Amino acid sequence: MRTRGVLLAGGTGSRLHPLTQVTNKHLLPVGRLPMILHPVGKFTALGISDILVVTGREHMGHVVGLLGSGRDFGCDFTYKVQDQPGGIAQALGLAESFCNGSPMLVILGDNIFESSLEKAYLGFQNQASGARLLLKEVDDPGRFGVAQMEGDRLVRVVEKPEVPPSRLAVTGIYFYSADVFDHIRSLRPSDRGELEITDVNNAYASQGRLAWDNLDGWWTDAGTFESLAAANRLAVSGESAT
Repeated sequence: MRTRGVLLAGGTGSRLHPLTQVTNKHLLPVGRLPMILHPVGKFTALGISDILVVTGREHMGHVVGLLGSGRDFGCDFTYKVQDQPGGIAQALGLAESFCNGSPMLVILGDNIFESSLEKAYLGFQNQASGARLLLKEVDDPGRFGVAQMEGDRLVRVVEKPEVPPSRLAVTGIYFYSADVFDHIRSLRPSDRGELEITDVNNAYASQGRLAWDNLDGWWTDAGTFESLAAANRLAVSGESAT
């Protein structure tokens, strides 16, 4: 079955106030493009043209106004509204009818990165089922979900640990087979009242069905003023080199 794309562009963007009081953070500029167009390009480079965009209700009109049907970007967009922020897994759960049994590539909309996803995509296609994550070695792993490894095997993801088991951060780039929605339905809210994608990934790990690849090149999220500035520097540098 054809792989579907799921672009998660919700959340309140509270760490970027006051910029996000007037627009969705994923519409802020990164280099020469609105942030949200960077992951769109990663989908279309793989030939993934059916893309669901999940965003909040407050700025949905702005997102649709930019993206439209997808014709200008070589793809077809579908839209879902996440009425209230309830976690990444909750937002992904809205994609079940869209995916309709198909495997999916999920990208968080504030992920800005250099590398193609072709190698990981081919690896996922060669899996019987399960999940595949992209990992990146970082200097501050405690800010992220962190991979706990046994040799080359990813056995667990630890969310924002005080003592990280490695320096391998889980980026916001995930491949899932269609049974991800079964895992989401079994979740209970975390202490912060959200359905956590880390719990989904650990469900796959407990089944021995969680694979991973290293994300080559530079990568950053763009959810804080510091990381947004870094994303702009990296994007502009990459544009200058092409």
